[in-house]
Amino acid sequence: MTATTTHVPSGRAKAIPLRPRSALAIALVSIVGVIGFAWPLFITADSMLASHTNDAPLLFALMLPLLLAVVLSEVSEGGIDSKAIAMLGVLSAVDAMMRPLGAGTGGIEVMFFLLVLSGRVFGAGFGFVLGCTSMFASAILTAGIGPWLPFQMLGAGWIALGAGLLPPLRGRAEIFMLIGYGIISSLLYGWILNFYFWPLGTSGEPAISVVPGGPLLTNLKHFLAFNLATSLGWDLGRAITTSVLIALTGHPILLTLRRASRKAAFGRPTSLAD
Repeated sequence: MTATTTHVPSGRAKAIPLRPRSALAIALVSIVGVIGFAWPLFITADSMLASHTNDAPLLFALMLPLLLAVVLSEVSEGGIDSKAIAMLGVLSAVDAMMRPLGAGTGGIEVMFFLLVLSGRVFGAGFGFVLGCTSMFASAILTAGIGPWLPFQMLGAGWIALGAGLLPPLRGRAEIFMLIGYGIISSLLYGWILNFYFWPLGTSGEPAISVVPGGPLLTNLKHFLAFNLATSLGWDLGRAITTSVLIALTGHPILLTLRRASRKAAFGRPTSLAD
């Protein structure tokens, strides 16, 4: 009997299930985030958004209440209990402490593999909140709070959320799937975050700069050239680090997290006998 390609339906309650109100809150956060990321593609030559410093504080002010709404909506619906909050706190702290180990040097970032594995085990809703809280906690730990933080929080939240939406495989097939997802999501994270930095980091180079009011295809070509010229090495480093850590530690960490999930029995009332 082999578990290599077994599809395993899971009836176990997720740590933070995606109920209608929480799903709506995440959708609103994501819409605001997409606008915040992609605005350089759609600004006009006479736009008031001459620099990203005018936009990021507004996005920060909009995103934080929406991120809080994700948690509050779950509390009001009974979708998150004390055990889920405790698990969220532990994993956020562990992930935040791992971030300085690589500090982004050469693209070596060790926090993303745990986001993928945690989102996989505890579900998309938990993963989204974990990605946001982990990035926020790590920013406090490393004094990395700035206008880039909400973009990093949302990007990390999307990575863990996506892991929770992957097909229900087990065994080697699951590990290979998570490795592939880790590579793709790590590359996309870097490219998405580059939208924030793109208007500020081109130094007027016409081949890679934003063309306000220019054709969408032209701006996309310039953005691609900007990515290749500035961050490809870091993005590949992040993808390699994440995929290697998943390959080396994915199986035991998944077992540990699933055992913790079974012990916690999310969604069940806590009793003195537990």
